[in-house]
Amino acid sequence: MRLLDFIPVKFTFLLIFGILAGHYLNLPPAIPLVLTVIPFLFLTILFVGPYKKNGPLFGMAMSVTVTGIGMLAVCMTQPAHQPNHYSVLEHQHYHRWHLKIREVLKSGFSGRRYVAEVHRLDNHVTQGRILLEVAADSLIPDLKVDEELLVGGTLSEIMPPLNPGQFDYKDYLKELGIYHRLLPGSGAIHPMGVPGATVLGMAGRLRATIILRLEDSGLRGDELDIVKALLLGERKDMRAGLYEAYQDAGAVHILAVSGLHIGIILMILKFLLAPLRRLPYGKTAELILIVILLWAFALLAGFSASVVRAVTMFTFLAYALFLNRPGNTYNIVALSMFFILLLINPMLLFQAGFQMSYAAVIAIIWGYPGIQALWTPKYLLLQKAWQLTAVSLAAQLGVFPISLYYFHQFPALFFLSNLLIIPFLGLILGLGISLIVLALFQKLPEILTNLYQEIINMMNQVILWLAEREAFLFRDIIFDRVHLLLSYFLVFLVLRSLSRISSGSVILFLAGIVAFQMWSLYLTLNLRAEERILIFHQSANTVILEQTSGRLKIHTTDSLASLPLVKNYAVSAAIGQMDFAPLENHYQVNGMRLLLLDSTGISFPPGLKTDILMLTQSPRIHLQRYLDSLRPQLVIADGSNYRSYIHRWQKTCSENKQRFYYTGHQGAMDLQLVRSMDISH
Repeated sequence: MRLLDFIPVKFTFLLIFGILAGHYLNLPPAIPLVLTVIPFLFLTILFVGPYKKNGPLFGMAMSVTVTGIGMLAVCMTQPAHQPNHYSVLEHQHYHRWHLKIREVLKSGFSGRRYVAEVHRLDNHVTQGRILLEVAADSLIPDLKVDEELLVGGTLSEIMPPLNPGQFDYKDYLKELGIYHRLLPGSGAIHPMGVPGATVLGMAGRLRATIILRLEDSGLRGDELDIVKALLLGERKDMRAGLYEAYQDAGAVHILAVSGLHIGIILMILKFLLAPLRRLPYGKTAELILIVILLWAFALLAGFSASVVRAVTMFTFLAYALFLNRPGNTYNIVALSMFFILLLINPMLLFQAGFQMSYAAVIAIIWGYPGIQALWTPKYLLLQKAWQLTAVSLAAQLGVFPISLYYFHQFPALFFLSNLLIIPFLGLILGLGISLIVLALFQKLPEILTNLYQEIINMMNQVILWLAEREAFLFRDIIFDRVHLLLSYFLVFLVLRSLSRISSGSVILFLAGIVAFQMWSLYLTLNLRAEERILIFHQSANTVILEQTSGRLKIHTTDSLASLPLVKNYAVSAAIGQMDFAPLENHYQVNGMRLLLLDSTGISFPPGLKTDILMLTQSPRIHLQRYLDSLRPQLVIADGSNYRSYIHRWQKTCSENKQRFYYTGHQGAMDLQLVRSMDISH
């Protein structure tokens, strides 16, 4: 079976190609518009005229049209091409913003965070989404979805990562269409209530009611958090240790409402609604009810991206089952992907969840039959266990490269965790939905609540036991985009060989293994050959990294606090050995001397040659005297200093036309680049 024999598959590939081209080329709207309209007009002429509908000209015109549609879809998501977007107006200064809360995010140390729609900028009707941050000490009560506010404040850019190897939160929000943040001052937020309720807001209030009723019924703690994640799509309040345990056990996908959950719910609904098929038009009624109930569940789960794409895909599957054509699964997957990317948001293509979801589904469709055929157990129990293992293996083959690329870890016990939990997931979901319905009508018996709590507790205990097997969890794996492409080439050959093995496939597989190893060797040698000294930014801590010959020496005042930052950098730089050491008073970099001045106030001899003066731990000094005495080329201040000190030092350096670098604004400093840097005062 050739994938490109299916027209929806062809269209989806072309649409993806267009989205990628539009995203990376960043073309003005006129170009994709021309690439869409002209071939479409040509298609119309070919279609109505006496020409072959399957000729090469028709195929070429169709290909260019679909590619142009993908490019145009991406182009129209950019704020610069949306005439009513707030960013096309003057938005850099203080303004009054009319906002509507769209999503409640997990709170951070600094305060509560929300995704808000912009309805007005002063007197201008606008659109767009921003990140609203309410300070932790604010007296404003927790905001709800659909609540509208008048907020006074100044927008600021989302900060990029300040250190190499850190998660790029700015890029992540950009994929969601969020480009700015608003941190209003005290008294600048004026709630307006809920003037215009939407289905999302009503769903949010329904979820809040469900949670209250479940709490009243006796469900508490980790068990309640699991129910909220499994059935309501809410993970923001989950205890960090529990979530990490699911990650380490390779079962974190269970906590995200996605294709696995929707597929199980579809099977439950088909079983419960099977009697309808005996009635006239019963199959049609069954299909309509299934689709309505699936989308009702998506609404209850908050219409998150993972839920919407899963329900869309299984809506197509339900229709295919209604037509008695369940085998044409490639068309179903391709059509669901096509409509999700075209009608909902083409930028979903760049999100890890979207990629992993479809990679798993495609791998199951393609690889499960071949894997299952490798062994035919005699006993029914073994058959069912092997079928489940085959599904899990196929799915993991699909998501394994993406998982390594984004998370750089591999839980080797994922087979066992899936084998132990997934068979009971249908029971957990079915019983959980029954619990919610009974709780809403306040008819939930205590014995059922206790039983369900025990089931969830047993699942958590299994996960915690698996997560504690540290020997089977491989962390900090070096894996870049080239590794990703080569890995999928190997996965493709493995899945292809399950149905048809040939000498050519074996040769290509071995060549792929060699290419993978050669690239890993090149990457390791190339990155480890670098020698550099980096000054990282971390609040209340000083972190200086010395990288030499594949080793990392970390000079810091708090090794425990710096460990996550350092490990992320070590993975990105292919460094396997790290050592911690105390801070020193001076360092030599490329023939330049760096002097470190901390709160101990160590004095240096007058006239000492100093190229770089680093201020750390908020030293109480008169900076002007040190500038006159040491005459450094550059003054650096890291994140361990008080902000008030930073502002005072910056002013002093500006008055002396002295180069000043603050890691909190400009990010980590690579001292190898000091001579070539043009640092503003």
